[in-house]
Amino acid sequence: MVKKELSGAELASMLKSSIQLKSLDGVEAPELKLSDEDMQWWRDAKLGLFFHWGLYSIVGRGEWAMFNEKIPADEYAKLAERFNPLHWNPERMAQLAREAGMRYSVMVTRHHDGFAMWDSPGSYGRFDSMHAAAKRDFVKEYTDAFRNAGLGVGLYYSPMDWRFPGYFKPLELADNAELMKKQCYAQIEELTTRYGQIDILWYDGGWLAHSGTDADAAWFWDPVKLNGMVRRHQPACVINPRSGWIGDFQCDEGTHAITGNILPIDWEKCFSIGTHWSYDPQELVMPLEEIIKLMMDCFVRGGNVLLNVAPNPDGEIPSSQVERLKQIGAFMRKNGEAIYGTTAGPLEPVDHICGMTRRGNVLYLHVQDMQAFENIGLLPLEQRIARCRLLDGSEIPFEQNEQGIEIRVPKEKWEPLDTVVRLDILE
Repeated sequence: MVKKELSGAELASMLKSSIQLKSLDGVEAPELKLSDEDMQWWRDAKLGLFFHWGLYSIVGRGEWAMFNEKIPADEYAKLAERFNPLHWNPERMAQLAREAGMRYSVMVTRHHDGFAMWDSPGSYGRFDSMHAAAKRDFVKEYTDAFRNAGLGVGLYYSPMDWRFPGYFKPLELADNAELMKKQCYAQIEELTTRYGQIDILWYDGGWLAHSGTDADAAWFWDPVKLNGMVRRHQPACVINPRSGWIGDFQCDEGTHAITGNILPIDWEKCFSIGTHWSYDPQELVMPLEEIIKLMMDCFVRGGNVLLNVAPNPDGEIPSSQVERLKQIGAFMRKNGEAIYGTTAGPLEPVDHICGMTRRGNVLYLHVQDMQAFENIGLLPLEQRIARCRLLDGSEIPFEQNEQGIEIRVPKEKWEPLDTVVRLDILE
């Protein structure tokens, strides 16, 4: 499927939904864009694992604790002396991701606190995991394990760094800000040259002084130059838009509901299944029903989903989140035929009721609310339907005329999360 190219202004004007895309006003630089061929694996994958893990996991009050609690940089740096996870097992985590039905992954390699989760000569002050109590390169361990498990390997990286006063005053403290920028370029080069094939580069925090947008800070980061370097090292890497360049896909962040029409672009929703992005000992886990609803609302609108979990300081994913991932995996195994490798449509979604995905000459109707769906009446389908059945093979009677198609699923076949009806189109 060839995605329609839309300008930021054009796309913004057509968005009549709750989807909150990032960096629509980014620098365009079409020469950096991946081809449809290089994007296809990501479009087909649909579901990925995200995880936030670092020094902030020790604090246990969110990944913004250093800034929110005004912890001085030198005091915060002492946490590295305690960072020595004994139960971090990336092979086991990769297997869990596969059990959850995920096809790719994104590890937070360095958040806004500046602590690098790898051996980073480019890190200002060598603030990295090799010089912490752990004395380990966690990015290498992650990339090796997840790649060996057959998962796409992605790296999250934050260009900004709270340790630099120049981040907050880039004009007044230009020399200090330049040190931060130098660190960014050096570390991106390390991440894209030392760990084999990198499938996704996921930036975050390109804005300056916590204000404006990533695009507003493009004058400082020079994202075309930065991502030109990435393309030289990783020509097929899928890049998100948070560096000031518009990127290969758009991001929607958070657990707000998704409504509205199908988006004719590549986009991804990321959200955490826990309270915070990072570990909190008081963590509450989202109900499975809410997670699945958000996932399906994305899939029927052409989006991917990146689900975040929060390992504890010792490197283990809390048991409540492990249980939720396994439940998601059971759902994906049951319904994956109608999700993986599909595109959205042709029917526009009806908010909170139903939507469609498609693969070739097969349409998949996803119904979240069967009672409400039965009140809709005929579906306005132009395609001629040859056969109608559930994923378990059960035949479903249907009637089709010039107004559309009427489908009645027996109540005993209704599913609580997603009733999927397969419609075979006449060739």
